[in-house]
Amino acid sequence: MNTELSWERRAALHAALADPARLAVTDALCAGDASPSELGERLGMRSNLIAHHLRVLAEAGVITRERSEADHRRVYIRLRPGCFDALIPSFLVRAPRVVFVCTRNSARSQLAAALWRHHSAVPAASAGTHPGAGVHARAVATARRHGLRLEAARTAHVADVLRRDDLVVAVCDNAHEELPRTRDRLHWSVPDPVRTSTDEAFEDAFAQISDRVERLAPAVHPEGTP
Repeated sequence: MNTELSWERRAALHAALADPARLAVTDALCAGDASPSELGERLGMRSNLIAHHLRVLAEAGVITRERSEADHRRVYIRLRPGCFDALIPSFLVRAPRVVFVCTRNSARSQLAAALWRHHSAVPAASAGTHPGAGVHARAVATARRHGLRLEAARTAHVADVLRRDDLVVAVCDNAHEELPRTRDRLHWSVPDPVRTSTDEAFEDAFAQISDRVERLAPAVHPEGTP
């Protein structure tokens, strides 16, 4: 690798983060994806300021923009995988359980729960807003390739799974936009691999979920721990 180019990329990253507002944006995105308006509302910033800071972060390779699969007019912002591996989330969440939610509960939420159990002692479950008849065969195969098991998993409706103190993570744009706004949750904008139903699509979804699980798991602790 060209050392001077490496220094330039590192300097650009440091310059992009050398602003309290942009640090606040990246801290917010460590937990989950968000639209520009959601970031502005959460951080109390005007739309023109959010647009400026997102442009700087995009030019530094920190974030990427993806259009919503549900409402194609919306755009969600997310951190690029590995954009700054040394960054440790500055938040701490205490929860008795993590529940991953997608539409059908047949792929993304099942894979997320299986990955979470591999990385955290905090219990995990999964559910769907409109659960399907069963777990998708390619999801089972993808999990098996990575040493995880989904064979015994069944689909379930969110109403039958969620408890009051659960930490909810919507791994689907449809679920995020459908769930009531009255309940706090995190959102991971992971494209639905069932739409194309290829091994590559499922592997890509698995990689995106794995990156987010590894990022979030160290910040979530069981209730009652010091």
